[in-house]
Amino acid sequence: MTPLFGHDEAVAAFRESLDQGRLHHAWLISGPEGIGKALFAEKAALRVLAQGQGPVSAPGLDVPDEHPAARLAAAGSHPDLMRLERLARDNGSGDLARSISVDQVRSLSRLFSTTASMSPWRVVIIDAIDDLERAAANALLKNLEEPPPSSLFLLVSHASERLLPTIRSRCRQLRLSPLEDDAMTSALRNALPDAEAREIEDLKAAAAGSPGRALQFRGLDIAALDRAMETIVRDGDPTNARRSALAQSLALKSAQPRYEAFLARAPSLIAREARTRRGPALADALRTWERAQSLASSATHLSLEPESVVFELGGMLASLAGQGKRAA
Repeated sequence: MTPLFGHDEAVAAFRESLDQGRLHHAWLISGPEGIGKALFAEKAALRVLAQGQGPVSAPGLDVPDEHPAARLAAAGSHPDLMRLERLARDNGSGDLARSISVDQVRSLSRLFSTTASMSPWRVVIIDAIDDLERAAANALLKNLEEPPPSSLFLLVSHASERLLPTIRSRCRQLRLSPLEDDAMTSALRNALPDAEAREIEDLKAAAAGSPGRALQFRGLDIAALDRAMETIVRDGDPTNARRSALAQSLALKSAQPRYEAFLARAPSLIAREARTRRGPALADALRTWERAQSLASSATHLSLEPESVVFELGGMLASLAGQGKRAA
């Protein structure tokens, strides 16, 4: 049984709705990446399916591993559960498709064309709904507008504000927050039982409440990456040499994990700097953060060229040095 750390309020809200027999047909589970949204959806789905077969004594969203529903879900063969996610490309590269296709959404008809097999419920997890192509989103909307009886949709989103308003309006929204310090420590110790205390603390500091991000950062020398960015923020980059060097180092294919770490940390650094400013300098920094967040969040999804992305974000970091001088 994989533990879910934190999110006690969200767990309580879902359980209350389930136990009182007024479970909404669609839940939009949103929040930053790596904080446990997909695990929450998996555990919520399993709890609904298991509880539909009879009482479950485990607390929260837990279901004992030996429960028939748990065994089937773990094997990917539960007849009343479907998961939609980006599929592997058929070119043998191991890369994932850019989006979840309309054909995948239409395949839900197989689930809803027959009655549920093991409990009253049929459950769909979409991870992440942000990945739906436009036609797929429209096809899903039809299911949300006229949901089949005893159906449950659990929609994981990293950027719910970008979804179609018509999709958001048909969901009960459940926003999960980054983990607090104690929950973050517990999550990392569970995932990295052999890690030293110092490594746990360093990963916690780098990941801002996201265990998933912390695990991605492991072994990437995030401290050196932070120092390079902080130098640009502090001293600027009048000759473009610093951001050019950073862009070239992160453009290598072997540097993809560090590039993704950079995309996560550059906007966070700008946000941290913004909190130290007032007046026009604060307004400038907030505009810079908005631009950086937009570019960083779309860079991977749109397959933008890494060297150009890093160079542009480096320019935004460098602009903070000038903003700071104006504030002084």
